[in-house]
Amino acid sequence: MTVGVPKETAPDERRVALVPDVVRRLKGKGVDVVVEAGAGAEALIPDRLYEDAGATIGDPWSADLVAKVAPPTPGEVARLQGDTVLVGFLAPLTKPELKDKLRSAGVQALAMESIPRISRAQSMDALSSQSNVAGYKAALLGAEHATRFYPMLTTAAGTIPPAKVLVLGGGVAGLQALATAKRLGARTTGYDVRPEVAEQVESLGANWLDLGIEAVGEGGYARELTEEEQAQQKQALTDAIKEFDVVITTALVPGRRAPVLVTAEAVEGMKPGSVIVDLAGEAGGNCELTEPGEVVVKNDVTIVSPLNLPTTMPEHASQLYARNVQALIELMLDDEGNLNLNFEDEIIAGACVVREGEIVHEGAKKTVEGAAA
Repeated sequence: MTVGVPKETAPDERRVALVPDVVRRLKGKGVDVVVEAGAGAEALIPDRLYEDAGATIGDPWSADLVAKVAPPTPGEVARLQGDTVLVGFLAPLTKPELKDKLRSAGVQALAMESIPRISRAQSMDALSSQSNVAGYKAALLGAEHATRFYPMLTTAAGTIPPAKVLVLGGGVAGLQALATAKRLGARTTGYDVRPEVAEQVESLGANWLDLGIEAVGEGGYARELTEEEQAQQKQALTDAIKEFDVVITTALVPGRRAPVLVTAEAVEGMKPGSVIVDLAGEAGGNCELTEPGEVVVKNDVTIVSPLNLPTTMPEHASQLYARNVQALIELMLDDEGNLNLNFEDEIIAGACVVREGEIVHEGAKKTVEGAAA
């Protein structure tokens, strides 16, 4: 079996799908790896390190399996062979034109973000590994843009109290943001519509903001709130947010626009110099005044909405992602190191978006059908 690792071409994407350490481990399983020249350059990994690990520098597109980070461009899809297995972030609930092109190309495509969230698949959970990076960087961005110290400072000139940081959304990114802000000395509070998250938030030394709203969904995600619940949540958060110096938002509903949690009224009520870091910008944003990809100041409050935060830490983000890909590839290998896709396995079946010229992922089917309607 051969695995190909192309150079990422998406704007500002600095990650790479496999790192030398993972190449070495795959070689030990009998897998040959072909890396495109310069594939790791943006992650500060020179070609020689891949070669030292046993990889060949060459054309990755004719490999049995092509591992990517960002969704492939139309030009990249055209370079895939008909029987190739493609693994990467494939945006199964959006980008209907991509699924259509993959179907036409006849490839078998597995989306890293569609891997089921079950215990056996934890080592393959790329959404979680990359969310850890995003949550960490979000806390740092809050500290960078804030006009106040995170930690309490006791000096000869007096004592400065710690900043109050509120994190909305208790998934992996939110929990990492809480943990990082706490390490920096902030007084932290977490909120989520899933009540079971309270214990995790409090285990990090943070307070729990209880608004009396519960919305537990499937697969570990929150369900979409009813209109009444949305109105109740917005008002309660508007009242609570004005007490915080930094608000980090991480709330997402798969395949839907991100819920608006921070209203314009809430921003107006915050103290001048406060900061909002909105990690949901790619899905429209959790803040009503967010401008995705931009840093703006509204009512003396700085609103930061970074896109693709994991790529700003390409070395460790690539390392984590590569281990996720490695675990998935190893699941596909038989005892002789040959590629063997077992679609009876719930992990492979759940991750598969396109197979034998058909879109098999239910969410992807709906997006394609919706786009054609």
